[in-house]
Amino acid sequence: MERATIPRKHTVALLLIMVVSIAVCILSKTPLYIGLFLSVVWAMGICLKNGFQLPLLWNMIIKGIKECSSIFIIILLVGSLVAIWLASGIVPAMMYYGFDYIQKMNFLLAGFFITMLTAMVMGTALGTVSTIGVALLGIGKGLFIPEGLLMGAIISGAFIADKISPIAALVNLTTKTTGVSYKDNARQGLITLLPTIALVSYFYYYLGKGYNGELNSNQLYHYQEAIEEFFHISPLMLIVPLIIIGMAFIGVKIIKNMTLGLLGGMIISYAYQNLGWAEIFRIILGGYSAGTSVEELNTIIKGGGVASMLEAILIVLAAVVLNSIFEGTNMIAPVIENFLLSIKSKRELIAKTGFLSILLTILTCDQTVGILLPGKFLKQKYVEMGLPKSVLARTIGDTGVIVAPIIPWNVNAVLTTVITGVSALQYGPYAILCYVLPIVTLLFGASGFIRENENNHIEQGMKIG
Repeated sequence: MERATIPRKHTVALLLIMVVSIAVCILSKTPLYIGLFLSVVWAMGICLKNGFQLPLLWNMIIKGIKECSSIFIIILLVGSLVAIWLASGIVPAMMYYGFDYIQKMNFLLAGFFITMLTAMVMGTALGTVSTIGVALLGIGKGLFIPEGLLMGAIISGAFIADKISPIAALVNLTTKTTGVSYKDNARQGLITLLPTIALVSYFYYYLGKGYNGELNSNQLYHYQEAIEEFFHISPLMLIVPLIIIGMAFIGVKIIKNMTLGLLGGMIISYAYQNLGWAEIFRIILGGYSAGTSVEELNTIIKGGGVASMLEAILIVLAAVVLNSIFEGTNMIAPVIENFLLSIKSKRELIAKTGFLSILLTILTCDQTVGILLPGKFLKQKYVEMGLPKSVLARTIGDTGVIVAPIIPWNVNAVLTTVITGVSALQYGPYAILCYVLPIVTLLFGASGFIRENENNHIEQGMKIG
């Protein structure tokens, strides 16, 4: 029996419907999952019209959900972890001691580097945002740094994990899909990443010059007093985040690691903050809100909870279902194949790889398709045109992967907003790395600055055309 196929015009129509649905939801402030599930209905209707049977579509969806089941567990753990680390005093303790060490410090630049190094070790951008990121945001608010500006620096640092951390799931997906080793991917990736970090660091240094602890020392002391009055604060509380970072460093999987962090926070809540187990589980489900004597501080030390993540779970579920249909029916393949026919040069190949990866990340609300489809379809094209496959991996990592958090309807942006209360529209303009890295990789691709021989040293200025 001949396999059903979907005409290119139907695929284009579906993609346009998706864009319109998402735009309407954003403009009307309607929950995003409604627009995504409407797109799912349209997608299934198009598939049925073109000969796909409902049981086959259902199997595609179930398979996709099973493969992504760990994502849903991580989302629930993030919500639980944020609430418990606030209630246990772990995040307040990090803020309390952090206030002591930020006198005369450019905190915006420091926040970028602290987040970047933590993300490299933990191997997860969202895990970093939900732990160290939440604490840094709290400290920054104490310095009266605009939350959008500080969150932009945190996002820039955190999402470097998805680009180059050896234990990041997306890094491993990229290397597996493109058929390159981590070593070659890292060597090639550093060519664009290092100058980008230098450039972004200058921006954050310049933007952060006006904010330091010395200017607000009285206010910081007031915050410290309020934290100490309401919470039992001890340096021992910092052991839990250090253990989490250490466990990630030795390769403990993220779900196990976050579970350990959650259990550690629960024990501290019971032993140090005198919370009962019923109250602890209520906080896990509903989130936490502090009751210190300073109202401004209470607005900082609040959030988390499983309930706060439910909308994010629905958005991720809809995105997973859509991606499962796209992959199972192969409906996007004809569009990509037509896209490849016009490529005439190596410069154009690199530029179109970046454009395609970004476009797929925008349309599918996730980075996965932006990695898989360019990786699979363009791999042979890179070989034919004499480009190392590590350049393909680098370009995908520098474009479709890194722009995800600044797309308001992307699951990464949605989860970041739920975790921190800062929307992508607020932090997006300041997540400078997410803009600079794609530009740098396209400029380097156009100039021929790539490694021609993956097994030898980096060669600069290879002529391409």
